[in-house]
Amino acid sequence: MASRSLNKVILIGNLTRDPELRYTPQGTAVCTFGLATNRSWKTEDGTQREQTEFHTIVTWTRLAEIVAEYLTKGKQAYVEGRLSTREWEGQDGQKRRTTEIIATEVIFLGSPGARPESIDVPEDLGINEQKPETETEPDTEKGTKEKPATKTKTEETPVVEGEDIPF
Repeated sequence: MASRSLNKVILIGNLTRDPELRYTPQGTAVCTFGLATNRSWKTEDGTQREQTEFHTIVTWTRLAEIVAEYLTKGKQAYVEGRLSTREWEGQDGQKRRTTEIIATEVIFLGSPGARPESIDVPEDLGINEQKPETETEPDTEKGTKEKPATKTKTEETPVVEGEDIPF
């Protein structure tokens, strides 16, 4: 009888380096970046301790391109995905092994003022849902009418999902 299992990782941390965007020979975008998470606790004698973990995050396709464009070293991000371990043989003949997080969702965190005002996000992502402000303008027939203003407001920080594509 088959049993169910779960491989899910959720992290909130700061980027340790700028994302690195590459393309596979087939043209698929892949982006890697480092993320640091911290844990703090008090020991029995009352001393404050802190431990930092460093994670390698991999994103694919459009999510990879968006991450590479908007995230930079030091920015805070929420990452959701799965653990993946891969092995290969190095140039020196030694077997190598690494465990990475394949991200399926990345949310850019931090204060809204920290983001540039003129981010060009593709409309097809549905991220820039805009609410027009209304203003009144004279109407020759009825006196006044409402029309959408040219100003728009962005509702929330973008949430982007990607695909899992194995190496």
